[in-house]
Order: sequence, then C-alpha cells, then structure tokens
Amino acid sequence: GYLSFGEPILEPLHNIELKDAILAYDDAGNPVEPEWPAVHVIVSNPPFLGGKRMRTELGDYVDDLFTLYEGRVPHEADLVTYWFEKARAMIEQKSVKRAGLLATNSIRGGPNRRVLDHVKHSGDIFMAWSDRPWILDGAAVRVSMIGFDDSTELTRTLDGRSVTHITSDLESTIDVTNAYRLRENAGLVFMGVTPAGPFDISRDVAEEMLAAPKNPNGHPNSDVVRPYYNAMDLTKRPRDVWTIDFGTDMSETDAAQYEAPFEYVKEHVYPVRRENRRKAYRDKWWLYAESRPAMRTALQPLPRYIATPMVAKHRIFCWLDPEVVPANLINVIARDDDYFFGVLHSRIHEIWSLRMCTWLGVGNDPRYTPTTTFETFPFPWPPGQEPKDHPAYRAVSAAAKQLHAERAAWLNPT
Repeated sequence: GYLSFGEPILEPLHNIELKDAILAYDDAGNPVEPEWPAVHVIVSNPPFLGGKRMRTELGDYVDDLFTLYEGRVPHEADLVTYWFEKARAMIEQKSVKRAGLLATNSIRGGPNRRVLDHVKHSGDIFMAWSDRPWILDGAAVRVSMIGFDDSTELTRTLDGRSVTHITSDLESTIDVTNAYRLRENAGLVFMGVTPAGPFDISRDVAEEMLAAPKNPNGHPNSDVVRPYYNAMDLTKRPRDVWTIDFGTDMSETDAAQYEAPFEYVKEHVYPVRRENRRKAYRDKWWLYAESRPAMRTALQPLPRYIATPMVAKHRIFCWLDPEVVPANLINVIARDDDYFFGVLHSRIHEIWSLRMCTWLGVGNDPRYTPTTTFETFPFPWPPGQEPKDHPAYRAVSAAAKQLHAERAAWLNPT
C-alpha cells in the first residue's frame, strides 16, 4: 500500500534562500557583498545578461555593482562574471574548495576573460568545456562550463581530453592571453558610428533630398546625406541604405540650415532621442550618439579605407569609398594601400584573428576585436614604416590588388 505522509509533504527547507546573490545593502544603505555560506563546492548556472544591456535592464543597480566590485570585475563584463569573481574570492579565503560555473562562451575573451585571469592568478582552472550548445530562454546559444579551485587539483581536462594546462581563454596550446597591444598599431582601427535613432533613409528619400536646391546656407544636402553600410552590406549585396549625418559637433542652428534632412531628423529621430536616459544623447538629438571623431579624422585624407564586419563566419576585408558612413558593427581600418589590404587577407593574420577573437551566437561566429586581434598582431613592419621598395612589400601589394580585381569581377560580371 501507499505510505502515509503527513501534511505538508515537503518539509521546510531552511537552506534555500531567496535573495540577491551578488549585491546587498547595510543598514545605512551602502552596497555590501551578501554572505555566502562556507561549503565544499559551489555549482551554479548564473543568470546571463550581456554587459552592454546591464544598464538598460538593471538601471541604477549597476552603479552599486560597479562600486562594490571595483577593480575586480570590469564594468563592461557580463553579469555572470560577478558569480565567478564571488566564487573565486571564497576559494581564495578558504571558505570553498572548488567551484563549477556555467557562462556563455563569450567568457573566453574581452573584458569577461579578465575574471578568468583572476581565477588563474589565485588558483587554477582544472576542468572546462570551452564551447557547447545550450538552450537559454528558448534560444540556442553557446556556453562554457568551467571548474576551478586553489590549484589543489592536479589533473586538467579540457573538452573531455586530458591536458597539461588550461589558459584563461580555455585553450591548452600556447598562452597568448597576455599578448601586448603594440603601440605601433594604435590609432588605425575604429568602430563605426552608433546613430541611436532612425537616421537611415531609403534611396528614394535620399535622391529627393540630393536633388533639392541649395539650402539657405548655400550648401547642398550632399554635405549630410551619405551612403550607410552595416556589416550585412559587406557580407551580402549592399542594401542601398542612406543616412543623414550632421558630423561630430554641428550645432542645431547650423544643422537646421540643411532644411529637408533636418526636418526628417526632427520628425523621426527627436521623438526617440528625447526619451534617452543619457543627457548628451537627449540634448544633441540631431547628432549620432557616437559619431567617432577620431575615426573621421583618420579617414579624412584617405581616398578609400578598409572595412571588415565585426562578426562574420568568414573573415573578409573590403574597400569602401570615403563617402560611406560605416555602422558600429563594422571595424574600420584607416589604410588605403594594397600592401596592408594584402597582409590583413593573409593566412597568418586570419589564424591570429581566430586565435585572439571572441565568439558570438549559436553560429559561433568569430568577432574581430580591435584591441585583442588587430592591435596585438605583429605586422611584418611597423605600420607606416614599410619599405615600399622591398620585394616582399611589392609582391604583397600586387597580389592584394589582383585579389580585389578578381573578386570584384566574380561578384559583378559584365
């Protein structure tokens, strides 16, 4: 027969608590770390929220989080990294022996990886699955599973294989996580603009504006109506999208002199930007949120520039006309010579970029990160100091020029 159980069947579980795991407040309202109990092992699947979305989703909460973990977790890191740091600190304090946590595979690179650098500084990673499929909120993602301790564990297992060591980017080959950013490579690669509003327009609207008579200031609308590319325009056929671009510091009065473009922005962009939580974005609603003045200065003297998608299954580089405004998911490289174009297309650079990049999405597409991928790459000669009469320089230039010509002919046969 059936056993007789009392009511309620489930006994009270005093060891389960409902509270914030990474942030609490003392009686004076100051942020403090919540106390975790001393245990043998921490096993956790922490909540995921990307670093760029934390402000939007959590509001002012993130300010207290940043204050509490200052110097321990980068402000740009994903929310999950705070659990890694909390567990690491408890292991260092001998309150916990080991921890096993799950994160998206983006923990292997960028600001997220710095938390794993700290893990290896005070202990070590003894087990990891670097890249596994996972379902998060009904969506397919890629995750990393990581076990770490105070270096007591002597065996190392990576992706089910026995290895001698595991680096903070969850590799077992040569450790390049500490590759230096070379000062010779600085100031050459930039992220494209971030409009933060519907500045983009169709070709029909653009043509109408471009065909209009000169404005009261005596200037044509072509000053501010320009082609607009995002990453899709590089990997597929261009979408023929245009944008209204008032530059980096044009005043509202001067922008209003471009009558049709300004009226369009006032009607479509202003209602969006006036609700933005950042004062600078609200006050200068007719300008892009991030207009990239340094990028514009670097591109100004060039007859063309190199562009590559930030995220793409296959790493490609393209020439763009200086009139094209690149979006924020395009990395812009301020060079106009065939030699540099050729080096970027080389197998050596592609292998380096795949080793140094971060990975994104269920497709596990490589993300070309300027600081870790481009600025660490050892070019044959320091950029700007290439001997143009050197046989290797001439050979690479010729091959790159031929590559571009043949690719253009194949994509656009006549």
